[in-house]
Amino acid sequence: MKQERITRFVKPEDADQKWYIVDAKDQILGRLAAKVASVIRGKHKAVFTPNMDTGDFVIVINADKVKVTGKRESQKEYFTFSGYPGGAKFRSFKELIEKKPEWVVENAIRGMLPKTRLGKKLFKKLKVYAGETHPHTAQKPIELSL
Repeated sequence: MKQERITRFVKPEDADQKWYIVDAKDQILGRLAAKVASVIRGKHKAVFTPNMDTGDFVIVINADKVKVTGKRESQKEYFTFSGYPGGAKFRSFKELIEKKPEWVVENAIRGMLPKTRLGKKLFKKLKVYAGETHPHTAQKPIELSL
């Protein structure tokens, strides 16, 4: 008797989507971003489907207390360009972590998600907050240790 191999595709409605909370205090930025991106994508589940949204929601708190290794705190630069002549802006990690710590963490995680329509949809499952408090207590998030 020949055994039949069937690839099962899970619909997003059928995937059990949970809420996780991650404390970024004293975490390394890249390692935190890699783990969170994997959870948002759903790669930690047995029902992972590359072209479907089977991932979970992630809340990141204490984004202002995230760390980088080595001399990156002073040397790492973020580049933006407005499209106009002379519209290039360079900002250091140290400057951005003081002004917009949420953006630094979001940018690192966004870079690890797919650059497609699915990636934009997955990015909406990420909630980042600079302090301890967040408005998602009703979802009863589960602590995610890294």
